[in-house]
Amino acid sequence: MTTWLRHLDARDRALLVRVSLGPDCAAVSRGFWHLVTHLGGARGSIGLCLLALLIPGVTIAIAWRTLLLLGISHAAVQVVKRLVGRPRPPQLHGVALIDIPDRFSFPSGHACAAMAVAVGFSAAFPALSLPLLALAWIVGVSRVVLGVHYPGDVLVGQAIALLTAAPLLA
Repeated sequence: MTTWLRHLDARDRALLVRVSLGPDCAAVSRGFWHLVTHLGGARGSIGLCLLALLIPGVTIAIAWRTLLLLGISHAAVQVVKRLVGRPRPPQLHGVALIDIPDRFSFPSGHACAAMAVAVGFSAAFPALSLPLLALAWIVGVSRVVLGVHYPGDVLVGQAIALLTAAPLLA
């Protein structure tokens, strides 16, 4: 590993230690972060795409395009996860605060999924872009707060969603 990568990895690890919750955190705080993080899971992201069909103005084409973006970006994340093989952060406080979906950390699939859904619907409803993108960012933060991803994992996951969206939404 090159010097700059080692430096970046050290910063990533230090930031994780600084912001992750401990086992003694308030149940309300832990519950909030659990709720937020599940928005980026498969049930949450796919469910939101389908539930959006109940909102006036959301067409099947918009929901389908967002689901397609979600699927393509998820496939890209899975390829990168297997190629890189970065292990998840160790349990910092000896306690898992949430179920860990797989053994690889880089990039974050939850962060990617949340960003893909946010970008997909933002393209159709630009007035909602800020709240949707903020929610996607918070989902990414939740992955670090819960100690299952390094901050860099989240940033790259979100970047994959944005890069996937560019040609699909053009």
